[in-house]
Formats: sequence, structure tokens, C-alpha cells
Amino acid sequence: MKSYRKELWFETKTRRQLINITPSVEECLAESGVKEGLLLCNAMHITSSVFINDDESGLHQDFEVWLEKLAPEHPHSQYRHNGFEDNADAHLKRTIMGREVVVAISGGRLDFGPWEQIFYGEFDGKRRKRLLIKIIGD
Repeated sequence: MKSYRKELWFETKTRRQLINITPSVEECLAESGVKEGLLLCNAMHITSSVFINDDESGLHQDFEVWLEKLAPEHPHSQYRHNGFEDNADAHLKRTIMGREVVVAISGGRLDFGPWEQIFYGEFDGKRRKRLLIKIIGD
């Protein structure tokens, strides 16, 4: 069995951003040489997320509006966490959107359903953060 590990780094210019990382993940899969197995992709920071969904701009705007209704950034004083920080909303948004995805690998490709893509969700950006790609299989 083969095992592959790689970290991808991000530094967004804005506090919140969704990034389609599918091409980068596919590059990792090609580097791994794994044809049959599993791929784990997980955010290594508590205010960022990895999830699978459609790459459609209207949907991304819907995510932003929905998440902001569920965990609004302002006022910062509404959160007990926000004593020395102002990112409690980012922690909550990450919990909603998820920490990681696992994707089957079949025939050397990500075994996706129609329209599925992998996204990195940043909810407290403007600083360097990383995610982990771990691939195991034959």
C-alpha cells in the first residue's frame, strides 16, 4: 500500500473566501501514483473548512448569506470567545461547513458524483493557513 502526504498553503486577501481546490487535489493524486484508495483532505486551522459542493457563483453567494445569518460577524460583543480575538463567528462557520472530506479513488481519479468539487473555505483570512492531503491505496 502507498501512502502520500502533502500540505497546501493559502493566504486569502479577504476575511472570507471560498476556493475551488479540486485541480490542486488532482495534482496531488497524480503525484501519489495511487490508482485505488482513499483521499483525505482536511483543514489544519479551526477557522477554515474543506467541503464538497457545486462550483456555482450564486450558490457561493448563498453560502455567504446563509452563514452570516447563522453566525454573524458583527457585533463582535455578542460572542464570549471574542475577548482578545474577533473571530468567534469564523469558528462557528467552520463547524457548520465541516473540517474534512474523504473521496474514493477509482482508476486513478477522484470518484465524484455530478458537479462535485472540493473547496477550501476561509472564514478568518488574511494570514497563512494550511490544509492536509493524505492519500492511501494501491
